Amino acid sequence: MSASLASDAAAADDADPPGTADSPVAAAHRPGAIADQPGSAARRSAADADEPGTAADQLQSAALQPNGAANTTSDRTPRVARTYHPWRWVISAAALILLAQFAHGLVTNPGWDWPTFAKYFTARSVLTALRVTLELTLWGTALGFLIGTLLAVARLSNNPVLRVIAWVYIWAFRSIPMIVQLLFWFNIAYLYRTLSLGIPFGPAFLTFEVNGVITGFTAAVIGLALHQAAYSAEIIRAGLVSVDPGQLEAAAALGIPRWRQFRTIVVPQAMRSILPNATNEVISLFKGTSIVSVMAIAELFYQVQVIYGRNGRVVPLLMVATVWYILLTTILTVAQYYIERHYAKGAQRTPTPTPLQELRRRVREIAELGSAAPRGATR
Repeated sequence: MSASLASDAAAADDADPPGTADSPVAAAHRPGAIADQPGSAARRSAADADEPGTAADQLQSAALQPNGAANTTSDRTPRVARTYHPWRWVISAAALILLAQFAHGLVTNPGWDWPTFAKYFTARSVLTALRVTLELTLWGTALGFLIGTLLAVARLSNNPVLRVIAWVYIWAFRSIPMIVQLLFWFNIAYLYRTLSLGIPFGPAFLTFEVNGVITGFTAAVIGLALHQAAYSAEIIRAGLVSVDPGQLEAAAALGIPRWRQFRTIVVPQAMRSILPNATNEVISLFKGTSIVSVMAIAELFYQVQVIYGRNGRVVPLLMVATVWYILLTTILTVAQYYIERHYAKGAQRTPTPTPLQELRRRVREIAELGSAAPRGATR
């Protein structure tokens, strides 16, 4: 009796626990599990073949269909027909022909006089005049956008007096041509012989001659800056207005100070709409400095006029000024691209790759294709 109970207990110990008979882990550790795997794989394949919608059912149903009715998925996929635009190729070919003809004329036409161009392109007088042009652009841009920012804030203020003053300023300086403003400031001594600092309608503490302070260069800077401020004010105001006021209300509800709201919320978003127009204004001001030649200021265009007035080489000297304007405008355009890309980080999850990064990517792809071709040939 005791021997039979002991044998039953041993058999119970050797038996699998409930629920583990079909466990894959237990089956893997049982003796003979390796030998059983091929059979189990065959059973699984047979079970998969019996499931509806599997590859076996699809092949069987395709075999039962009439001839020509068994179409694959790729055959049922509609193909998009390529649209050909012959006029597009004709216009492109005509443009390339005209471009080639123009380039041929630049090289072969002796009227361009490229030796004279090369002689004066880096002449000391031209480089000095170019420095004056850059100084006028720098001062006009800095002061213009500084005054324009104050005018934009005044236009958006709750004070009606400031709003009216800012509006009248913008209206007046946008209505008067730049050359008229420049000549007015150049001849300001006809109206005021002296300038005084002191109490309004009271005694003066400091008095000086206008001609000793407002020189030709100073008058040009004042005229360019005041003219630029009128346009900059509207550009900056439009950028500030473009920011959603709900964001400022949410920031105020969180207790964020107004200066921090302006610096961290308003400015980064407003710059996205300010920068393109502001850069266009800077480029326009850079080229507009040629107007100060009427004031006999030795900027780039004035100096070129002086040189071709002496030697009569009009076209090559004009090309000297043209190429310098193109080069510096290109530099400003590239700077605009990278500044816009910097301020676009909040609007784009992944910034647009730069032209250099795009070029590197394409070179890398070509190199990978070139290295993969020999390996495929050896195989």
